[in-house]
Amino acid sequence: MPELPDVEGFRRELAGTLPGRRIRRVTVHDAGILRNVTAQALGYRLDGHRFDAPRRCGKWLILPTDGPTLLVHSGMTGHPYYASDGTEHLAYERLVVSLDRGELRYADLRKLRGVWLASCADEVADVLGPQGPDALNIDLRTFRGALSDRRGRLKSTLMDQSVIAGLGNLLTDEICWRARMRPSRAMENLDADDVRRLHSAMIRVLRTAVRHGRVPSLPRWLTAARDEPDPSCPRCGTRLTRDRVVGRASLWCPRCQRE
Repeated sequence: MPELPDVEGFRRELAGTLPGRRIRRVTVHDAGILRNVTAQALGYRLDGHRFDAPRRCGKWLILPTDGPTLLVHSGMTGHPYYASDGTEHLAYERLVVSLDRGELRYADLRKLRGVWLASCADEVADVLGPQGPDALNIDLRTFRGALSDRRGRLKSTLMDQSVIAGLGNLLTDEICWRARMRPSRAMENLDADDVRRLHSAMIRVLRTAVRHGRVPSLPRWLTAARDEPDPSCPRCGTRLTRDRVVGRASLWCPRCQRE
């Protein structure tokens, strides 16, 4: 799934172009992206409204209008973007919202998650489901509270959106590698210093990733080694271990991440 940097990048891009634009027409090229509304109802309910400033909540992009709110969860391949009039269309474009100037477009290859519509704040909350504090803005005290008394594995806890919102598979592996902890580590074995190291690693990773607009494949990042046939640790050179942790493809260094 797109992780927090991707969604934050979408939000920042649209924040400079979408607010104040009036909706003229909604064209749904593939109703398979719609989750709680029909194509006809989506157009009827959005027509004539103006967009307000976009927001983000974890992995969700929230696009409010002066009426209903459009919510987008892009899954692994979704890409909401603003296009000026006449701009060439991307492949796999599923939805086009024509505005008084330009268009809001949504392209998505795999259609894993998609688009929702909510009439009020309570409906927005129902669609989002339980959300923990946002990973990009969480301080150490709040982070400690979120992890307090948790059971299970470290990776599954960090990826649980009801615990901390916004972390996905790539970010979690990168954070664990930088904190020198195995993603399979039991939560009950973490002490106060471990939590501090995790928080510090998370903030460093997120700040860099947001600057790049994605989880970057930098030379000293674990992510850069993920697609190599025989990957080695960017820090110590040890052959990396690939396995599934809590059902997710995971990568770690057996030397650096002994804990």
